Amino acid sequence: MSVKMILMYILKIVGVIVGIVVLYALLGYFLPFIEVRAKEGDQKKEIPIYIYTNGVHTDIVMPVKNDLQDWSSKIPFSNVRSGQTDYNYIGIGWGDKGFYLDTPTWADLKFSTAFKAAFWLSESAMHCTYYKTMKEGSDCKMVMISRAQYKDLIQFVEAKFDKDQNGNFILIPTDAVYSDNDAFYDAKGKYSFLYTCNTWANDALKAAGQKAAFWTPSDFGIFQHYK
Repeated sequence: MSVKMILMYILKIVGVIVGIVVLYALLGYFLPFIEVRAKEGDQKKEIPIYIYTNGVHTDIVMPVKNDLQDWSSKIPFSNVRSGQTDYNYIGIGWGDKGFYLDTPTWADLKFSTAFKAAFWLSESAMHCTYYKTMKEGSDCKMVMISRAQYKDLIQFVEAKFDKDQNGNFILIPTDAVYSDNDAFYDAKGKYSFLYTCNTWANDALKAAGQKAAFWTPSDFGIFQHYK
């Protein structure tokens, strides 16, 4: 095989890769503009939930406890460093385990971590964070939902946790927590460039019958529908 032919093959491969990246960027920008409308039910919307982003990753924030669910019985206060028990809200997000535990900042991102995350090669985790108060802003939006919708949301969120033989969520022992009010748990599923942490949060909103993007890999795709 001549040098010219080798170069042609290399250029074709590079062209395909660039094409995939460009297509992904276009779909990631335009598809989120397609809105999935909220489902209007007969029940009164009396339960507040929040969508919260740290600028990259979106969490679903719910009341710690009401008559429908007590998250503290499944995600014990004792599993966070503070040990405090007066939290009122819990934020839950799903994502790549390597990103969560090995990449505290973007400066710590390794190529191997990003590659594994993008192509279904690593495990996933649930990041659970307790809060005493929630403050609405550009990064945090409150959504009122009905009891029936909250039941559907609970079912969706719980289904993503890995469980032991007794049905308990499995804590990940690690010092790589972000603060004194959060913990990590084993999760089901594989993170990829097609199904990201924000895709999961967007699907959680759909499960709760709330407006959402048709598909989104980013937090932008969610929050543009809650301006």
